[in-house]
Amino acid sequence: MADEYSQPQSNHHQPNDRLRLNVGGKLFETTVATIRSGGPDSLLGALSNRLTYDQEPVFIDRDPEIFSVLLSLLRSNRLPSTASRFTKQELADEAVYYGIESHLKSAMSPPPFNGIDASIVNVIQPASDGFTSAFTAGDDGSIWIAHGGQISSYDWNLIHAGSIRTHLENITSIRRVYSEIAAVGSESAAGLHFYDFSNGRNIASIHWTDASDPRIYKAQVTAIADSSSTVFAAFDCPHNENSILAIDKTTLKIQSEFGRQRGSSAKNLVAGKLTWLPQTGVLVGSSVNCGAFGYSGYIRLWDPRSGDVVWDMNEPGSGRSGRFGDSFADVDVDTDELTMFKVCSKSGDLAMADLRNLSEDPWVYLQDKNPSLRNESRGGNSVIHCYRNQVFVGREGGLEVWTTLPNGKKGTEIENNNNGICEDLYRRNFVDKEEDSERGVIEKIEGGGDRLFVSRQNVEGIELSY
Repeated sequence: MADEYSQPQSNHHQPNDRLRLNVGGKLFETTVATIRSGGPDSLLGALSNRLTYDQEPVFIDRDPEIFSVLLSLLRSNRLPSTASRFTKQELADEAVYYGIESHLKSAMSPPPFNGIDASIVNVIQPASDGFTSAFTAGDDGSIWIAHGGQISSYDWNLIHAGSIRTHLENITSIRRVYSEIAAVGSESAAGLHFYDFSNGRNIASIHWTDASDPRIYKAQVTAIADSSSTVFAAFDCPHNENSILAIDKTTLKIQSEFGRQRGSSAKNLVAGKLTWLPQTGVLVGSSVNCGAFGYSGYIRLWDPRSGDVVWDMNEPGSGRSGRFGDSFADVDVDTDELTMFKVCSKSGDLAMADLRNLSEDPWVYLQDKNPSLRNESRGGNSVIHCYRNQVFVGREGGLEVWTTLPNGKKGTEIENNNNGICEDLYRRNFVDKEEDSERGVIEKIEGGGDRLFVSRQNVEGIELSY
């Protein structure tokens, strides 16, 4: 919109010079400094180059009441109380018109995320098929929610931006690989599929095939991760043969295949979670299986360039004798600190390992003896997620956060003594209230922007915390 008004005249205004605008028939008077605070590319910034106080005010055919709110925002960097009279969508639409969306976003975004202070504040619920089957959060706090075969998009302001219907009946894996493109998979249908949210079209589909092996057919996707140039997807065939495919983001064609396994035991089942480590160029994969004899699984690190396994751990079968039989229920990676965490299935203990110093037994077990916290010792039905140097653990329906102590050690500073137990590294707190934990078993946790999103089994919608 700036080009419409940017007919350069005098650019010698002083910051305190006054200017007048006619918005929707209402006259506004402000200063050059105020309207230029919207930025040089904004509509108001362009107007400041041509307006003088004495000339006839430029008429802008927009809502004057909302403009008053946005002008107050430019003056104080805060929204006035009158902003509550308008919907988020109305404010966002006008901010986009004036080119000051970033200012509105800054004012409306939650404070910097801190798990210790976070609490459940809202539930995002798609209009139809409200049971969430998968979701992916953006760095700006936006979220795409898969429910059945549909995907609903919510922008940084958590305004519903649109929904698309895919050809799948039930999406169980989703990853935003570009701003408008999602990679999706289903455990009930074959292939990895790319959908363009701007037009709702399926722009590409990837299938794992092998003409020399008839067992490789109808391979379903169980996990998706991506780097700046590559999408990684774990594929699983009906007879449990599984592999990881690397797909070029530009061409959406298969680059390579690695990690192929027969799937004949828990040690070589398909990966259920993939995480890319940009600092090291390594892909972390994990698999968890719960059977009649408890939990079992593996954690594996691959170098996608060579396809080689660079580190591998199976449970049960490794670790201290005192931990044998206490296999992990879930695992996740702090990609910034290069630290890996697991939650044990029987004891519920949380353990960490330094990815820069992996060994046969790299785990240090964390303890928090705060007597004021309610007892959450069980480990079954546990999920874990690392976000912004914090570790979030869902135990059944309860959600807790582990944060580093102010003087706590990190990484290779951790001394693995005292039988691998560390009491002075992390502290634990609860994100939810005790009644919140009765809403249902936590299924997935993911952070985005200054928000934390949580889905629960057989519960509609996504819980929002900040």
